[in-house]
Amino acid sequence: MTGREHFLFWRLAYFFMNECNYRLLRINKNHTEIWFENRQNHSARIIRIVLSNMAWANRFNRDQQQTAEQGERLRKHLFTRKLTILNLYITEHLPIGEPTQDQVINGRTTVSSLFMTREDLEDSTSQLAGYIGKKPVLSLKDEYQEADVLLLAQAVLNKASQQEKADQKFFSASTPLFTYIFIAIQVIMFILLELYGGSTNPETLIYFGAKFPPLIIQGEWWRLITPIFLHIGILHLIINTLALYYLGTAVERIFGRSRFIWIYLFSGFMGTLFSFVMNQNLAAGASGAIFGCFGALLYVGFAFPQLFFRTIGRNVLFFVGLNLIFGLIVPGIDYQGHIGGLVGGFFASGIVHLPNNKKVKNQITFVIILGLLTAFMLYYGYHVY
Repeated sequence: MTGREHFLFWRLAYFFMNECNYRLLRINKNHTEIWFENRQNHSARIIRIVLSNMAWANRFNRDQQQTAEQGERLRKHLFTRKLTILNLYITEHLPIGEPTQDQVINGRTTVSSLFMTREDLEDSTSQLAGYIGKKPVLSLKDEYQEADVLLLAQAVLNKASQQEKADQKFFSASTPLFTYIFIAIQVIMFILLELYGGSTNPETLIYFGAKFPPLIIQGEWWRLITPIFLHIGILHLIINTLALYYLGTAVERIFGRSRFIWIYLFSGFMGTLFSFVMNQNLAAGASGAIFGCFGALLYVGFAFPQLFFRTIGRNVLFFVGLNLIFGLIVPGIDYQGHIGGLVGGFFASGIVHLPNNKKVKNQITFVIILGLLTAFMLYYGYHVY
């Protein structure tokens, strides 16, 4: 393997990251194999580039089969229905024998292979363009010094480091503060409930502002907000406090303090509103606002799908689904409030979007949709139900 092949290896890696929006997924210790991902490229979502000196086709065939097996595991990890992988071998000469065609596992993971050799570099770059939609411009010398290769390799690794730091910055826009304030408020209110008759006493709950539809209809509109800070029983308080601690801090870090206040309070309002319209029972709790935090994280997935599914997406979807199912099958849980909070959190996040990242047309659309939904629910709750 010559310096020319090493240089080509890193030159293509640099091309994928800087001109084709691929991200580095993994790199082996010897720096001879790199995996890249671009969720938006359905022809080659994953590119595996390999610096290879395998001379026989049967070794390539085994390698391709192993890649397909690794790809199937990766597909499950990425939580995607289908996965396309392009195996790109950088080698001096074509292997001796007949390399196999595309590998397919369970009809869901497809691996294609492309060889880039000295003899047919122009043809292979044209084939590569068919997968990624852009042809790399390669003007290579016959040989390269080690310093040239190291310089290009460092540029690739620096780019990967910059991408990782950008992800970390996205999830650290602010330091949590109001999450702890909301936790303190609900703990204080729980203590007051216990002191004035008990947190499970209906009369005490109504006195302190729990959701009670007859009084809301009579004009006590604030009961659409105050239930956010009340909890029925110590277990209810503990569960919601823990959920708020983990979800609230995450949302506040991403969206910032002022946006978090808006998302949390409006989600709680929408949760109570949905419960008011669909459930005539006495109710209280921060569950709607907490589901609003789930909604905010889902909005991150809507606005930044690549970042979302690369980082927190799989866990968020799992817990949202689990909690919604739990609310539907367990009696006594105000699942209407959960759904209302989830919807409210998603659309409230769409209105304010994320720090330093405006999308005015989308934000106006979210204002209109949320305004119409809120007006309809209020009208239905006060005049129809």
